[in-house]
Amino acid sequence: MTDPLGRALVTAFGPQRREPENPYNDHRSYASPRCLFPVHAFVDGGGQDPWRLLEPDRHALTGAPGPGPGRRIALTGRYTAIPAAYKWFRGSLVAIELGIVLRALSIGLELFGQPARLRLPDTGAHALLDGIGLDRTWEWSLPFVLDVGEPPPAAAAGTAPDPVPPDVTRRDPALADLVRVNRSQTYAGDAVPLTTAVPAGLPASQRTPDWAELLWQRHSGRMPRALHGMTGRRRRVPAEALDTALRWLAVPPPGPELAAAFDAVRITVVTHGVDGHEDGVHRAQAATARLFRRDAEASARLEDHYGYGVSPVNGCGIRNAPMTVFLSVRPRELFARLGPAGWGAAQHACGWAVHGLCLSAAASGLFARPVRAFKEIPVQRVLGLEEDETIVLSAVVGVPQDTGGALLDLRL
Repeated sequence: MTDPLGRALVTAFGPQRREPENPYNDHRSYASPRCLFPVHAFVDGGGQDPWRLLEPDRHALTGAPGPGPGRRIALTGRYTAIPAAYKWFRGSLVAIELGIVLRALSIGLELFGQPARLRLPDTGAHALLDGIGLDRTWEWSLPFVLDVGEPPPAAAAGTAPDPVPPDVTRRDPALADLVRVNRSQTYAGDAVPLTTAVPAGLPASQRTPDWAELLWQRHSGRMPRALHGMTGRRRRVPAEALDTALRWLAVPPPGPELAAAFDAVRITVVTHGVDGHEDGVHRAQAATARLFRRDAEASARLEDHYGYGVSPVNGCGIRNAPMTVFLSVRPRELFARLGPAGWGAAQHACGWAVHGLCLSAAASGLFARPVRAFKEIPVQRVLGLEEDETIVLSAVVGVPQDTGGALLDLRL
């Protein structure tokens, strides 16, 4: 894939490295739970030819190329790529990763000069799933569609997607529930241009001089000897690390629907050892951190309320982390403002924001680990959130500790 669109796709989805000591591999430029990568990209075949699946490991599309270049990309998540034990949480993981992938792909398209327009799932998205050629459409989320360059001619409509089969509903009722909810989350707006995914005027990074190095350096924290979790060193970090992170977090996703959900998200940062900022709880406002409450023990208390604490098989570096970031919403207000699609839109927006945070951390020589394992009620009290406020996504930003393990470069 040597054309600009192909390079943009490889930049977003291509494997970066393998870590033999890590229980989960391979690693891309963006975070994914357990490296499962449930979100896939399909590219239209040009003309009336079939859609083609992007195979990131091969840097290629399936099937034979069509008569013209594919200019339409569909992003859709496969719920059954995530173990059934996750139950309803599979819906959130796919929705969050769609937001993460949207920003990763937006950056790739921007780097290679490929303007595009985003169409969120509308009433025709049900038929598009069938048009892509998937056998069991009920396993997949309604797709995001990106038109690259000039809008292509209207595609022939497919049939409505399959309902979840009765035997699957009996065996996995949570899957049937989350598919039903996903199918109700459609939007009425038109396609919108992709806006920039990168803050303007960022300072030069001394650790990642170019984009290739930045994407290579992004990681979620490591442990030695195939242990789980993350470890980090206690070290003060410069104010620029937080200031730059807040600028990445402040970039809104494209389009009025996602931007409205983004505006409903509150960002709270717990700091511990950041120059120029007191230890404690801060609210992010207009890309700046405003002290909400001084609390030198906030990070330690967060670790006490994390679902995967330190154990013989698991590391946890939260109490040493200079920053832990929380993105929260008030669901009742969200539904009142945005309707049934509000919850999905908020998760997309939070995924978009956290991917920016992960890249900012890499540029500062830090790791950022997106997590959904904090105990809701006690952490709500540490952060001073409202009683009806729900944490959508969090990220632990820490100072990496060298584990001595190999990092195998998978870039071609």
